[in-house]
Amino acid sequence: MFGYRVPAPDQAMLISGGRRGQGGAPFRVVTGHGKFVLPVFRKVRFLTLAMCEAEVAEKCVTRQGIALTVRAVIAFKVGNDTESVVNAGQRFLSDQEQMSVLTGRIFAGHLRSIIGSMTVEEIVTERQKLATEVLETSKTEMAKIGLTVDSLQIQSIDDGDTGYIEAMSAPHKAAIQRQAQIAQAQATQASVEAQQAAARNQAEYTRQTAVVQAEYSAEVDRAQARAAQAGPLAHAHAQQEVLAAQTELAERAAQLRQQELVAEVVKPAEAEAERIRLLALAEAERMKIQAEAAASFDRVALDRMLIDQLPQIVKEASAGLANANVNVLNGTDGLGEIAAGLVGQGLTILDSVRRNLGTPDGQNTADKNGGTSAPNSQGHSGRVEIE
Repeated sequence: MFGYRVPAPDQAMLISGGRRGQGGAPFRVVTGHGKFVLPVFRKVRFLTLAMCEAEVAEKCVTRQGIALTVRAVIAFKVGNDTESVVNAGQRFLSDQEQMSVLTGRIFAGHLRSIIGSMTVEEIVTERQKLATEVLETSKTEMAKIGLTVDSLQIQSIDDGDTGYIEAMSAPHKAAIQRQAQIAQAQATQASVEAQQAAARNQAEYTRQTAVVQAEYSAEVDRAQARAAQAGPLAHAHAQQEVLAAQTELAERAAQLRQQELVAEVVKPAEAEAERIRLLALAEAERMKIQAEAAASFDRVALDRMLIDQLPQIVKEASAGLANANVNVLNGTDGLGEIAAGLVGQGLTILDSVRRNLGTPDGQNTADKNGGTSAPNSQGHSGRVEIE
């Protein structure tokens, strides 16, 4: 659209003519949006807000009087605020390349000032400290011209032909060389040890291989020897088995013959002896039965004779009582007891005769005390006294 202007994202649009800008500036600042500008009556210029770079290569003298050439790089730009744009526009709008030149000069002065208060050792070992101090001292001066510094990098420090920095690094180089030599020696030793270990392993492998080969050879020799002996051993084993079979057959024949002899000789003899023994036992039993029968006949005859004589014996006993003084203590029962006592005495005499004749039979009914007692009809026993 005619008369409508828009700045780039990294630019500030400065419009002069008409009313003044902020703080009495001869132009107004527009950033980030467009603006309608009347042609002829207004004039538009653009100031860069992009990052700029300035290089510094300055010869400085340290506190020790040693000259050093310091190279640094400064990254800077115009500030984003309106005041910074106004300050930078008033100084660099017609020649914006002068921003890098002026920034380099400003930093060169501050760099000489700060290095003059430091030693070479501090500068070499504390570069970040050097950069920070330079930034801090230049910040106010840079703000006055509308510039801000983003970073300062010390690229190199050179002492020329004095050799101070090199001498300062000599002990470290020596230490590094010494460590490198030690590391090299250790590496060489490790390499030699590895080679020796490899040689030992190779020798051990060779020895084991020889042992295994010897064992294989011995095993092959033993197998060949066993194969050579297999035929004779098999023949001998076969003969041994034949002899064992023959021996077993002979033993079985002997056992069979023994069984035949037992059946033919021993068994008949045992049977005959058993028959004779049984006949002898039968004969002895027959003779015993005959003897017992004869003895039994004799006892029966004797018992009969004694029974026939028993009345006479009782009679004689009663005759002996005829003149005896008998006292009957309990009446009729006493008389019955006397009669029973006579009969009992007769039986006792009969039993004594039997024993004297050797006859085991018969029950002794006599009283062990020589007395005889018999129960009466009422269950009472009577007493008879004979004097």
